[in-house]
Amino acid sequence: MKKIGVLTSGGDAPGMNAAIRAVVRKAIYHGLEIYGVYGGYAGLLNGDIEKLDLGSVGDIIHKGGTVLYTARCEEFKTREGQEKGLARLKEYGIEGLVVIGGDGSFRGAEALTKLGFPCVGVPGTIDNDIAGTDFTIGFDTALNTVIDAIDKIRDTATSHERTFIIEVMGRSAGHIALWAGLADGAESILIPEEPFSIEEVVERLKQGNDRGKRHSIIIVAEGAGSALEIGKKIKEATNYDTRISVLGHIQRGGSPTACDRVLASRLGAHAVDLLLHKKGGRAVGIVNNKIVDYDIAEVFKHEHTIDKDLFELSKILSI
Repeated sequence: MKKIGVLTSGGDAPGMNAAIRAVVRKAIYHGLEIYGVYGGYAGLLNGDIEKLDLGSVGDIIHKGGTVLYTARCEEFKTREGQEKGLARLKEYGIEGLVVIGGDGSFRGAEALTKLGFPCVGVPGTIDNDIAGTDFTIGFDTALNTVIDAIDKIRDTATSHERTFIIEVMGRSAGHIALWAGLADGAESILIPEEPFSIEEVVERLKQGNDRGKRHSIIIVAEGAGSALEIGKKIKEATNYDTRISVLGHIQRGGSPTACDRVLASRLGAHAVDLLLHKKGGRAVGIVNNKIVDYDIAEVFKHEHTIDKDLFELSKILSI
């Protein structure tokens, strides 16, 4: 290959810029021309493509978000849209593409590969819900953002003797809630993967109150339910002073942690190595701290499930 491209798609995640930087500089190191696609698959269809050089990715490794921008694109989900995107890539002479994003982004990469165009997926999502990798780019940063917020909320919860219900991101995956709840000693962690009852949550709160505990933290993944509704039910059952905090998009932003910067650099570089060897239809990941790659179709056959041992440990330690 002589020319490759890189794009980011779907929700942004801290560390995407570090991955872009790694792709660009690794490609140039090996004598490749590298092109940035701006605005995800929508930008691909619109021809928002520019050649990048070393300076294009200077001073971005520490920045959150993505300098290539990102967008969702319904048109690219169609066969016509995919063929249009393929035509754009050929128009620029691009011979391989690195796609940084989550599940939907990987589906686009797989579609292009099926049309005969080699793509490599790099997992970038704060939800940590991509199969085949222990961690995704952005998860560690989002987790630390949540932990920092919970620490601050706990200060006021303690001062006012209140119960706080904190809602975090995770429509279908509870990794952020689970890890944050364990790291911050939450009394209850509610995630979409594990059934729960309000009665059980209330009972744990009352047990804590009976032993003299005057404040509590409950973490709710958005996919497990509304913090507002759960808070109302807890208030009705206990009459405890209850407050709600929805962290929202603050979890997506911020300077990536060292872990995310290093992970993104390693994954981005490996993606380029695969294209250099004309290996498309692959996804890269990290397993037991070793960089791996596997058939991108495997991402859609399996789920990155939560660690049940962590979940049980969180319940034991919060008694």
